[in-house]
Amino acid sequence: MIDERVALKGRADYGYAVPDTHEVLGNPIKPPYPDNLEVAVFGMGCFWGAERIFWQLDGVWTTAAAYAGGYTPYPTYEEVCSGRTGHAEVALVVYDPKQITFEALVAVFFENHNPTTRYQQGNDVGTQYRSTILTTTPEQAEVADKVRTAYQARLTEAGHGEITTDIEPVGPIYLAEDYHQQYLFKNPNGYCNHGFNGIACPVGILAQDEVPSQQSVLGNTD
Repeated sequence: MIDERVALKGRADYGYAVPDTHEVLGNPIKPPYPDNLEVAVFGMGCFWGAERIFWQLDGVWTTAAAYAGGYTPYPTYEEVCSGRTGHAEVALVVYDPKQITFEALVAVFFENHNPTTRYQQGNDVGTQYRSTILTTTPEQAEVADKVRTAYQARLTEAGHGEITTDIEPVGPIYLAEDYHQQYLFKNPNGYCNHGFNGIACPVGILAQDEVPSQQSVLGNTD
């Protein structure tokens, strides 16, 4: 990770256009959001596939590709990819807690990427692809920690390594450029490095036969 003292300085506002409306769900992607909704932020590799996973869930009101967890204000995609901003590519998820719980969202997060590889998801390598949960409330932090502990037990039983997922309070969130928003809806055959990783979370909402992709992203345990 880049040291904050040498991170890129950034700018005072977006240097690019950010769309107002979600291409799939039809709701705004920019705050403020309705008072009955809550916000969750997940980094699990490239944000294209991550965002699509969450917008398909019942109870999710809107999603966005974003940058968070770093130092540089209003970074660009190129700056984030340089590793000199400290940001992760994240999926911002706005959801109705009466329809889907944060615990369920965390389970989906763990089941659909490899949380044991630091700064890497498959072919995507760099600090911007790290596994991270950026919490918006102390309650979210508590739930995320409990689910991480429970999931580690499952991974250990299956012969996999230690979870590297960071759980930290969220800081500023910067929405990504227009072409990143709902990218896989706009480009159905576009690059996606996400799918069921082969290990079900003990508190997960998805059974194995309900997951679109059965190809494990955890790889061989040998």
